[in-house]
Amino acid sequence: MSQYQSDLLRLLDERGYIHQMTDASALDALAQSQVIPGYIGFDPTAPSLHVGGLVQIMLLRRLQQAGHKPIVLMGGGTGKIGDPSFKDEARRLLTVETIAENVASIRKVFDRFLTFGDGPTDAIMLDNAEWLDRLEYIPFLREVGQHFSVNRMLSFDSVKQRLDREQSLSFLEFNYMILQAYDFRELSQRYACRLQMGGSDQWGNIVNGVELARRMDGAEVFGVTTPLLTTADGTKMGKTVAGAVWLNEDILPAWDFWQYWRNVDDRDVGRFMRLFTDLPLDEIARLEALQGSEINEAKIVLANEVTRLVRGEEAARAAESTAAQTFAGGGLGEELPVLLVPAEGIRLGAACTEIGFTASNGEAKRKIAEGAVRIDDVPQTDPGHLIQLVAGEERKLSLGRKRHGILRAA
Repeated sequence: MSQYQSDLLRLLDERGYIHQMTDASALDALAQSQVIPGYIGFDPTAPSLHVGGLVQIMLLRRLQQAGHKPIVLMGGGTGKIGDPSFKDEARRLLTVETIAENVASIRKVFDRFLTFGDGPTDAIMLDNAEWLDRLEYIPFLREVGQHFSVNRMLSFDSVKQRLDREQSLSFLEFNYMILQAYDFRELSQRYACRLQMGGSDQWGNIVNGVELARRMDGAEVFGVTTPLLTTADGTKMGKTVAGAVWLNEDILPAWDFWQYWRNVDDRDVGRFMRLFTDLPLDEIARLEALQGSEINEAKIVLANEVTRLVRGEEAARAAESTAAQTFAGGGLGEELPVLLVPAEGIRLGAACTEIGFTASNGEAKRKIAEGAVRIDDVPQTDPGHLIQLVAGEERKLSLGRKRHGILRAA
């Protein structure tokens, strides 16, 4: 039973989103009395967000499901600096053109999760370049800079860890937390925004914004952070041997996206269902209680539900069908990656790299030596093995138990 009275905080609490809040009782009371506009900022450092950012997108979805107004804030302005929070080194500065392209590419995914429009609980998407690009340096320092203590800024863990490792923190990056705080103040003034949400690494930035709005305008605003998302084995959410698990279809095929969720650790199934799907809590409780091989049923449900939300119904169906054909039926599913083999053939090591299983031929040789590579389920030991196919022939190439592809005659 949740300790909260409002639909919003009950929903967030029951599904495991709450890590820290600035004033839980006041926010709970406010959520019962009015529609709360709340925002999360997304920095456009790449053309797509990855699954590490999916919990924040779902947080905005929950806000709307509870009858409140989501604000998606694209960091077209702050993206020109890059958030230094808990980063080992300075991020590469992006060009204005690259930032604009990344913003346009990232926007696509939000349409699947939120209802945008002009209504009181409809989502809106903004870009902080709208106000940050127009700031004048001296007036900004006078009006905003006076409210920040350098001593306090140096005490935040995100800054302290960087300095403790004797890694440079540029003055440019040091300004980031002031600009993010200023975002909250601007949104409070322009859109009556009362809530900022984010990951636990954003706590210091969010608190700065809450205090700045209070000091400059006397406004009461709130902050909520989510727990740091790690998998059951302790690794960061969304990091795999093959690289980041991107949300955008043009960067990561739906089959690979589906497979990521199908292969999660048994211990993560229930938690991920609560965070990343709209399944009812009682159904999640039933599925996460499955034992032995039956937990695979729950993993397929998880993979289908998340893929449906992120990529659409058709992508989820196609991925599940491919899995059924590949694993249960012994066939070759349509969604598997395909490598066209030329008439003169291709060496096994090169095939592993070209189809995307390995990052280099050196890695391919190691995997083959370990016995992890198979053709039509037969283990291969020679990276120089020449694969040649006749017209119309197809063979299955596998790495480990979970990665499969099709070798097809060109």
